[in-house]
Amino acid sequence: MAKSSVPEAARPAVLFAVKAVHSLAFLVIQSCILYLLYKGIKGETDRPAAVAAGIATGEVIIYAGNGFRCPLRTLAEDLGEETGSVTDIFLPNWLASNIANIYTPMFALGMYLHARNLLRR
Repeated sequence: MAKSSVPEAARPAVLFAVKAVHSLAFLVIQSCILYLLYKGIKGETDRPAAVAAGIATGEVIIYAGNGFRCPLRTLAEDLGEETGSVTDIFLPNWLASNIANIYTPMFALGMYLHARNLLRR
């Protein structure tokens, strides 16, 4: 794999920035999934829930469309990260290794609850 054109001395800082952006995206997406689940349980399917569903669905499409590999992982590898992980610096290892196992069922349940809510209207 070709290495990044970022100068060697700047790579640690750029890699830190990539991980920070990834962590921010993680926070937003997982908050959307939790919000979607919360609103689904409450039976409140509304515009904010639809926005949360759109954000989470967009993430799923990007992730699946990239072969179930985070696009930022390739960037991290290009910057010299051996594992390509973009979660290891800001998330606990147990969470980083189980993101899909934790949030996929929550997302699916949230979507199911909102579909149920819509069908009951």
